[in-house]
Amino acid sequence: MKALIFDCDGVLIDTERDGHRVAFNEAFKRSGIDARWDEAQYGRLLEVAGGKERMRHYFDETGWPDAAGEDRDAFIAGLHKLKTAIFGELLVGGTLPLRPGISRIVDEAREDGMTLAVCSTSAEKSVRGALSLMGEERAAAFGLVLAGDVVSRKKPDPEIYLKARAELGLEPDDCVVVEDSRVGLLAATGAGLTCIVTKSTYTEDEDFSEAALVVPELGDPPGECVHLDDLRGLL
Repeated sequence: MKALIFDCDGVLIDTERDGHRVAFNEAFKRSGIDARWDEAQYGRLLEVAGGKERMRHYFDETGWPDAAGEDRDAFIAGLHKLKTAIFGELLVGGTLPLRPGISRIVDEAREDGMTLAVCSTSAEKSVRGALSLMGEERAAAFGLVLAGDVVSRKKPDPEIYLKARAELGLEPDDCVVVEDSRVGLLAATGAGLTCIVTKSTYTEDEDFSEAALVVPELGDPPGECVHLDDLRGLL
């Protein structure tokens, strides 16, 4: 096992309900858009991968605001940029803690000399912000961060994991991916990679039959924990 690859949202931090959803709603409010996503509605919208794609899907269904004008691509890009900035404010505020076991297993991987990477459809600034919650040394240990629009096809398409494999020079049996959703699981397994799932708020009832292991979280002592040796045993 040479590398450990993480998704970001729902894996590093349980961001969707209390982070991204809140940031989207605040962006709508600041932009004078009459829209507010409640927890149940946002859970349904998560079936669409990518924040810009999610907003486009929502406005296609409910009607586009007048502020969108004729250039809807520019409107979505600007709104997403604002949302990303607001999400960054939430991260800096320290209100979004890392999920249990993340710091521990990152330290285990660092001690083992393993490559660490992130593959996420979220904006790179948001992903970097999430990594910063680990502390400077841990964040610096991530040798590859693929985020945002680095690929043309979002998860569940395997493109982002195929790109990670190519850039890191990995074979399928060289690494394990940690995801929290079926969309991410299908992207990882579609690239031929072994994937474990740590269920999060919005994904606990999804079908993870393709996963090599499904757990509530990676865990910290004295509770049950997933260690690097457990992941090696899956390959």
